[in-house]
Order: sequence, then C-alpha cells, then structure tokens
Amino acid sequence: MRYSLIIPVYNRPDEVDELLQSLTMQSFKDFEVVVVEDGSSVPCQEVVLRYADRLMIHYYAKPNSGPGQTRNYGAERSSGEYLIVLDSDCILPPGYLAAVEAELQRQPADALGGPDRALPSFTPMQKAINYSMTSFFTTGGIRGGKRKMDKFYPRSFNMGLRSEVYRALGGFSPMRFGEDIDMSIRIFAGGYRCRLFPDAWVYHKRRTDLKKFFKQVHNSGIARINLYKKYPSSLKVVHLLPALFTLGVATCLVGSLWCRYALTPLLLYALLVLVDAGRQNRSLRIGLYSVAAAYVQLTGYGSGFWRAWWKRCVLKKGEFEAFKKNFYR
Repeated sequence: MRYSLIIPVYNRPDEVDELLQSLTMQSFKDFEVVVVEDGSSVPCQEVVLRYADRLMIHYYAKPNSGPGQTRNYGAERSSGEYLIVLDSDCILPPGYLAAVEAELQRQPADALGGPDRALPSFTPMQKAINYSMTSFFTTGGIRGGKRKMDKFYPRSFNMGLRSEVYRALGGFSPMRFGEDIDMSIRIFAGGYRCRLFPDAWVYHKRRTDLKKFFKQVHNSGIARINLYKKYPSSLKVVHLLPALFTLGVATCLVGSLWCRYALTPLLLYALLVLVDAGRQNRSLRIGLYSVAAAYVQLTGYGSGFWRAWWKRCVLKKGEFEAFKKNFYR
C-alpha cells in the first residue's frame, strides 16, 4: 500500500461525506482510508459505510482524546508506506495524490505538506477566512504561499510522512493545539527531508463564522507560547507580528480618544486587505468580510499569545488551552 489517509473526525458527518466523495475521484488509486471517530456525539459510521464498495476504507471509534492522539490511533492501524493526515473539513481535487506521487518520484522526501484553497461553492465568509489564513498580508505566507517570511512547516490539514519516520518520532504529541507544528519541529530537528508540494493542495473549509474563527486562532496564539516553552528556538519574528499588531490596535484605539488621526494605520491596513482580497476573489463583499477576518485572526492570535506569555512566562504556570467546553459553538 502506497498511501494511508488518516482522518480524525469529531461531529462532522456531512464534511466527511464530501471528503470521501472527493477521494473516490482520485486518479491515483493505491491508497487506503482510515477514519477515526474521536468520541463524537454525531457519528459518521453510516456515511463511511456508504463508501465501502468504492474505497478501501476502515472505520474506528474511540473515546475523545483530541486530534493528535486520534491520528496516532489511526496510524497504528494503517499499512501505507506514507501516512497522509487530513482534516475532516477538507476536500481533495482529483489530482491530489497524483501530485504527491509526482513530487516524490521527482525528489524523495521524508515529510511533506501542501497549501490550501477555497472552493467556488464556499460561503463568502469561508472565502474571507481562507484569505486571512493564507495571505502574505496576514500570515506572512508561511502556510504555503509563494512569498513567505519563514520556512514552510507542514500542518495537519495536509501533511504527509513516511510511516517509519512517523513511528520513529513517536507520532503526534498530546497537545490539542499546535500538535502539528510540534511534529514539524521534530521532523526538522531529526534531520529528515521535508518539502512543500505546491501542487498537492486541498480545499479547506476552516471555520464558518468569526466567533468560531476567533476561538481557533486564539488557541493558536496560546499554542505558540506552549511550543516556545518546549522549543525556545522555534519562536521566530513572524510569530511575534500578530502580538505586535494586537498591541498596535489597542494603542491606536486608546490614542483615538485624544487624536483623530490615531486610527489612520488601522484604516490603511483595512484598505490594503480590502483591495487585495477583493481583487483575488473578484468580490467587494468578500473583500469587506476579509477585513473583518484579518482583524479577528491577528488580534485573536495576538491576544492568545499575550495571554499565554503572561501565564506561562511571567506567572510560570503550566500548559493550557482556551474554550475547552464551547470550542465548537
């Protein structure tokens, strides 16, 4: 077996249906699918069974333990030469696995990752959130963009490893957020060959509204400090930018009480995002939504970063995460 596709699932039967449907369309056929239900209250077993005659598919259910440990559970039950971990809210274009195979034939790699895009059928808000998570003006291009401020670290919505490398590294850590970056850090530290496969992209739905998006990125900011405490050299300038942006937003808002021009930098940045996102999506509406998504992303991440810095670096408390009880609400 060439590839094992590992898919952790938590209460997403509809998304799993779309993902599995896209897998039936793959032009490269030497793969198996391992779906692991992570303690869902709305299981996807019936959805999986509908694809049993079209895919080599395995379904497992286990108590909730978070995405990293759920991927490990699936990896232990897989047989592929390469393990590819995907988020359940992704959709693969028909040539995804063929693109991965072509890159590996061109130049071998121990680990790989690819970028993500938005489907035309995504809602305007989903497209705006996709922009904010992939644009150079919001993330520095570190998630697979052509322009980037740091090297590419594979992320779990689209990440692959040779199975023996996965096992040598001990799989994903128990972290609930940032566990994919933790894995990428260990890949590079272990001296393994890791590359961005630009043509192996996926459609990624991400969050569907700004409230859920804020919770996600806030935890990502917290995770960055948790990762810093484990790997001090992993903190780069690009990771500090959202925290500095958040501090700048707060300064501008306070300054506006005395100076009417204090909000000018915020308005100029909003105009930059509006024009760039509107041009890319050919939609003024998506451009406006992207302004809101960009501010939520940067201040959500930045506030999580400052919160974790205070608790972990100043107060010397242990690893933590936010919104444990209502993360998906």
